[in-house]
Amino acid sequence: MRYLSVDFYRGLTIAFMLVVNTPGTWEHVYGPLLHADWHGCTPTDLVFPSFLFIVGVSMQFSFAKYGQGERAFLFRKALRRSALLFALGLLLAWYPFWNKSLSELRFLGVLQRIGLCYGLASLLVLYLSPRWVFWMALGFLLAYWGALVWGVAPGVDPFSLEHNLVRRMDLAVLGAAHLWKGKGIPFDPEGLLSTLPAVVTVLMGWQSGRIIQQCREQKIRAVKVLGLAGVVLTALGGVWHWLMPINKSLWTSSFVLYTGGLSMILLGVSTGLIDVLGWRRGTRFFLVFGANPLFAYVLSGLLVKTLLNLRWTVGEEKWNAYSWFYRTVFASVEPPEAGSLLFALTFLLVCWLACWLLYQRGIYIKI
Repeated sequence: MRYLSVDFYRGLTIAFMLVVNTPGTWEHVYGPLLHADWHGCTPTDLVFPSFLFIVGVSMQFSFAKYGQGERAFLFRKALRRSALLFALGLLLAWYPFWNKSLSELRFLGVLQRIGLCYGLASLLVLYLSPRWVFWMALGFLLAYWGALVWGVAPGVDPFSLEHNLVRRMDLAVLGAAHLWKGKGIPFDPEGLLSTLPAVVTVLMGWQSGRIIQQCREQKIRAVKVLGLAGVVLTALGGVWHWLMPINKSLWTSSFVLYTGGLSMILLGVSTGLIDVLGWRRGTRFFLVFGANPLFAYVLSGLLVKTLLNLRWTVGEEKWNAYSWFYRTVFASVEPPEAGSLLFALTFLLVCWLACWLLYQRGIYIKI
C-alpha cells in the first residue's frame, strides 16, 4: 500500500534543503534559514536529519518487499548503493575538476554521509532482530556521548569546535587538507565518528516505516503512534541537551533524539493529512521533488558550482554568474533578506522544472 505522505515529506525536505543552500547572498539571510552557529537548532538544522530519517523510512518499505532468504542479495544491493552515493559525493566535491587538486579534495560530505549511514543501517536491520536494532541504536548514542566526554583532557570542553574528538579523529585519519574549513579551521560536520549517531537517525526512520506498515489497515493508529513517540523523543532530546548540547555539526546524541522526534511528528502529521484525510491541494509541487530527490540535489549542486565558476572581471571588480544574477535581478529588493530569499526560490523553481519534466515522463533516477 503506497503512502503519499512519505513522498510528500521527502519532497518537502529536498525543497527546503535547496532553499537554505542557495541564498542570493550569505550576507543577508533570515535567521531561521541559517544553521545554528554551534550549539542549538534552527529549522535549517532539521533538513539533513529529516532526509536521513526519510532514507530509513524508504529503506523499510523497500526491504519489506523481500523475504528473509534474500538478505544477502539485499545487503549486496545496499553496499553497491552506498558506494555509488559516496563516489557521487566525491565527484560533486571535485567538480568542475580542472584546477582542483585531489590533494585538497574534501573526502566527506552530505552524499558521503548518506551512503555510509545507509550501508551501516542496512547491515543492522537485515541481520539483527528489531529488538537488537533498538539496543544497538541506544548503544551507539550512549557510546558516542561517552567517547566525546572522555576523549578529551580534563578541563577541556568536549563539545568545543577546536577540541572535540570528532575533529581530532578526522585530522588524524584524513588530514587537515581533506576537511571542510567553513568555520575557519579544519573541521568536518560530516565527520567519521559522528557518522555513528547519524546511523541512528536512519534507524529511527526505519522504525517509523515499520510502524506505518504494521498499521497499514489502521492508518489513524500510525498517526497516533508516530505523534506520541515523536513527542517523547523530542522531549528526551531536550532534556539530554543539558548534559550533551544539541549540536548539528557534531550530530550529538541529543540532536539525534530531538530531530528524530520532530521528524516522526512531521511524518505523522503528513500521514494524517494526506493518507487519512485525503488532503491533496498543493502536494504535487513536493511530490515532484520526492520522486527524484537524488537528481534534484545533484542538479542543484552542479548548477551552483557552474554559476560560481563562470567568472569575469570588470575593471578591478570580480564577478561570477551567481552573484551577477543576484545583483542584477534581486539585490534591489528591500529588505535585502527578502531579495536573497527570492533568489533562492527562483533557483528552487528552476530545479523543480527539471524534476517536473522527469515526473511527467515517469522517469525516476535511482541508484
